[in-house]
Amino acid sequence: MAEAQERYAGLQRELLLLSRYEMAARRREHGETLERSAHLLLTRLAAQGPMTIAELAQAFALDTSTINRQTAALLRDGLARRVPDPDGGLARRLQMTEEGARRLADRERRSREGLGRVLAGWEPADVHALEDLLTRFNRSIEAHSGRSWPRPAAGAAGR
Repeated sequence: MAEAQERYAGLQRELLLLSRYEMAARRREHGETLERSAHLLLTRLAAQGPMTIAELAQAFALDTSTINRQTAALLRDGLARRVPDPDGGLARRLQMTEEGARRLADRERRSREGLGRVLAGWEPADVHALEDLLTRFNRSIEAHSGRSWPRPAAGAAGR
């Protein structure tokens, strides 16, 4: 067990730093920004389409009261709206609005620009290798947790 802890110490430190840098970059953004929870919820709605509170709670492994608070902020800010369930169910679904899509696209554009600045000196093959390793890492987390994140079809995005 101690050997495994030593083996993963460097990785754990680098992941901590990665999250720290991402948070710092978000604070430096100018103009409209999205709260972290709004960004994550909108990203999921963009990938999967309208979802119920229960589906969002399951997807993020959060209790419904937390998702209710987070989605209330989306609704209040005009980033999402409630729509009837197309299957006729009683539960209403949360759907991203045009404003939500615009703000999400702006946030993702800024993120890609930041990545471009940071990785400007990297070889394209190294950027692809990093993406491949992070995808493999995230898929391992998803397999371990039993919760997957919807992704575009291979070759549809990113490259």
